[in-house]
Amino acid sequence: MTMRILAFVERDLRKFLRNPIAILSSILLPMVYLLIIGNSFQGSLKNLPLAFVDQDHGPYAERMLDRLRSIETGPSTFRLVYLSDPVAAEDGVREGTFKGAVVIPPDFSKNIDRGTVPQVGLVLDNTDGVSAAALQQSLSEAFNSLKIDALPIRSDPRTPQMYPIELYRKIDYDASLVPGAVIMAIFMGTMITGAFNLVMDRFLGVHEAYLSTPLTKIDMILGILISGVLVTTLISLVVLGAGIWITEVPVAGGAASFSAVVLVIVLTAMGLLSMMCALLSRVDHPRIVGLLGGFLNVIFFFPSGAVYPVESFPKWLQAFSKVNPETYSVHALKSVLFKGADWQAIRGDILYLIGFTLVMFLLSIKTFKRDL
Repeated sequence: MTMRILAFVERDLRKFLRNPIAILSSILLPMVYLLIIGNSFQGSLKNLPLAFVDQDHGPYAERMLDRLRSIETGPSTFRLVYLSDPVAAEDGVREGTFKGAVVIPPDFSKNIDRGTVPQVGLVLDNTDGVSAAALQQSLSEAFNSLKIDALPIRSDPRTPQMYPIELYRKIDYDASLVPGAVIMAIFMGTMITGAFNLVMDRFLGVHEAYLSTPLTKIDMILGILISGVLVTTLISLVVLGAGIWITEVPVAGGAASFSAVVLVIVLTAMGLLSMMCALLSRVDHPRIVGLLGGFLNVIFFFPSGAVYPVESFPKWLQAFSKVNPETYSVHALKSVLFKGADWQAIRGDILYLIGFTLVMFLLSIKTFKRDL
């Protein structure tokens, strides 16, 4: 009996050692997960882009700037970008260039000396609730530590007040995850359709039957992509509807916004399905699909900004985010759903997804072989 068990163990060990992909995946995947997930959730937020507009140039504005610089060089919660036009700063927040903008109005220092109640404007992109809360807390600390000449005994009306301006309707944290859930649904759809069917056909020997038909490899790739896009889009829209219903998120826009959302979902699905075809077109075992799918899901989803702001990632992860198609999908979905952004605002996202899809489609045609 012992020998029979040992023989079985030996068989499984030999099969494992003959599979270099399984060996490498077992070693490398945990390390990659550690790097990606660990750097995607670094605890406190850092390097959030914050516009600073000084229309006062007085002594208290200088003190305020000193406090902000000390936070920038210390905890590094934000990264200051100096502007002279408050309208440009607000536009930057609306477009997503900045997470917030501090505007020190004219006569800020004089109002402090006069004993009036000076105010500083803080424009926030509240569709990113995590970043908005971090900025508001950090700037409140800077305000509270601003030193006013002549220490008051009672409440001093000269103490500056922060005047937060939220550009959009408040989005709860769970509601802010809806675009990420849609992106996850798209990825899962690409895993159970498209190239997975191709691999199963090879694994089950069905692929051989195609060789006796007039089907070209372009026919086969396009057929796989179109069916995969249809299924994936339907799954994603169901997840989107369920997410909106569960979180009661206030969706901005009407028919135009819905059309933009559908287009982003379709382009993302086409891009990911084409990429999977390019990577798996010569694979003949479903186990590899599972390994590769788990790996790609981690390295694409977490650095996309769906859960954590991209600006807080380390530089190397930010660089990867710039070529990650899911980053543009998440940005477009958040802009349309939460901000009611028009086509012009997401034009860059659409163009990148189209370019990514074209490159991956041509690559899948190149790598796919219509033979055994």
